[in-house]
Amino acid sequence: MSLFAKAMYRALVWKERQRALRGEQSDKKGRASGRAAHLVTGERGETLAYWHLRQEGYTIVARNRRSRGGELDLVGWDGPTLAFVEVKTRTTADTGPPELAVSRAKQKRIGKAAHDYLRRLRKKPESYRFDIVSVFWDETAGLRVRLIKNAFTV
Repeated sequence: MSLFAKAMYRALVWKERQRALRGEQSDKKGRASGRAAHLVTGERGETLAYWHLRQEGYTIVARNRRSRGGELDLVGWDGPTLAFVEVKTRTTADTGPPELAVSRAKQKRIGKAAHDYLRRLRKKPESYRFDIVSVFWDETAGLRVRLIKNAFTV
C-alpha cells in the first residue's frame, strides 16, 4: 500500500466531509458548471474509488475506457488478477444501496467492454474478475466506500 495513495484517499474523504458540513451538494456544483448533477456526483465517486483501490494495493491501468460494448469505469491489477471495476455512487438511500444499480443488462455491457479490452491486450492475464465499488454518503455514518470483489460473472 502506497503512503501517497493512503494520504490522497484520506484527503478526499476529508474534503467530502467538509463539503457535507457546509451543506454543499453536488447539485449546486453541477448546475454551476453546466453539467448534470448526477455526472458530477459520479465523477466524485469514481475519484474516491480510484484512490480507495490504490490504497487497497490495486495498480490502476485505465479509467473510463470506452469501447463499442460499453464503458469500463476502472481497470486495475490486484496482484496477478486483472479487475474490471464498476463504480456506483449514491447520495440518498431512496433507491437502495449503490451496487443494486448494476443490473444484469449493465453486467452484460461491462462484460462486452471487458472482453474487447482483453482482446486488445498483448499479454493476457492469468485471470480476471468483475468488482464493484459502492460509494455512499450517509448522513449519520458519513462517507462509506465498499469494495465488492468478484461481484458478478458474465
